[in-house]
Amino acid sequence: MNYGSSAFLLLVLAVAVLFAAVTAVIAFGLARWEGAAVPAALSRSGIAFAAALTLSLAALTFLSQ
Repeated sequence: MNYGSSAFLLLVLAVAVLFAAVTAVIAFGLARWEGAAVPAALSRSGIAFAAALTLSLAALTFLSQ
Protein backbone atom coordinates (compact mmCIF):
# COMPACT_ATOMS: atom_id res chain seq x y z
CA MET A 1 0.00 0.00 0.00
CA ASN A 2 1.24 3.46 -0.87
CA TYR A 3 1.21 5.40 2.41
CA GLY A 4 1.89 8.66 0.60
CA SER A 5 -1.28 8.58 -1.47
CA SER A 6 -3.85 11.33 -1.07
CA ALA A 7 -6.66 8.97 -0.12
CA PHE A 8 -4.67 7.38 2.69
CA LEU A 9 -3.57 10.77 4.04
CA LEU A 10 -7.15 12.04 4.00
CA LEU A 11 -8.31 8.92 5.80
CA VAL A 12 -5.68 9.33 8.51
CA LEU A 13 -6.56 13.01 8.89
CA ALA A 14 -10.26 12.16 9.16
CA VAL A 15 -9.53 9.62 11.90
CA ALA A 16 -7.45 12.18 13.79
CA VAL A 17 -10.23 14.78 13.58
CA LEU A 18 -12.81 12.20 14.66
CA PHE A 19 -10.67 11.24 17.65
CA ALA A 20 -10.31 14.91 18.61
CA ALA A 21 -14.06 15.48 18.27
CA VAL A 22 -14.84 12.53 20.54
CA THR A 23 -12.35 13.90 23.06
CA ALA A 24 -14.07 17.30 22.92
CA VAL A 25 -17.51 15.78 23.47
CA ILE A 26 -16.24 13.83 26.48
CA ALA A 27 -14.59 16.97 27.88
CA PHE A 28 -17.84 18.92 27.43
CA GLY A 29 -19.85 16.22 29.19
CA LEU A 30 -17.41 16.00 32.09
CA ALA A 31 -17.37 19.78 32.49
CA ARG A 32 -21.17 19.94 32.54
CA TRP A 33 -21.31 17.04 34.99
CA GLU A 34 -18.93 18.97 37.23
CA GLY A 35 -21.40 21.87 37.21
CA ALA A 36 -19.69 24.28 34.83
CA ALA A 37 -21.78 26.70 32.81
CA VAL A 38 -22.24 26.05 29.10
CA PRO A 39 -19.71 28.71 27.95
CA ALA A 40 -17.07 27.33 30.31
CA ALA A 41 -17.79 23.79 29.17
CA LEU A 42 -17.51 24.85 25.51
CA SER A 43 -14.20 26.50 26.28
CA ARG A 44 -12.89 23.33 27.91
CA SER A 45 -14.07 21.20 25.01
CA GLY A 46 -12.39 23.54 22.52
CA ILE A 47 -9.14 23.31 24.42
CA ALA A 48 -9.45 19.51 24.55
CA PHE A 49 -10.17 19.37 20.80
CA ALA A 50 -7.15 21.50 19.96
CA ALA A 51 -4.86 19.52 22.27
CA ALA A 52 -6.02 16.13 21.00
CA LEU A 53 -5.71 17.17 17.36
CA THR A 54 -2.26 18.64 17.93
CA LEU A 55 -1.01 15.52 19.69
CA SER A 56 -2.55 13.22 17.07
CA LEU A 57 -0.96 15.08 14.19
CA ALA A 58 2.38 15.30 15.98
CA ALA A 59 2.34 11.54 16.56
CA LEU A 60 1.38 10.88 12.94
CA THR A 61 4.14 13.16 11.72
CA PHE A 62 6.66 11.34 13.92
CA LEU A 63 5.49 7.95 12.67
CA SER A 64 5.62 8.95 9.02
CA GLN A 65 9.33 9.82 9.13
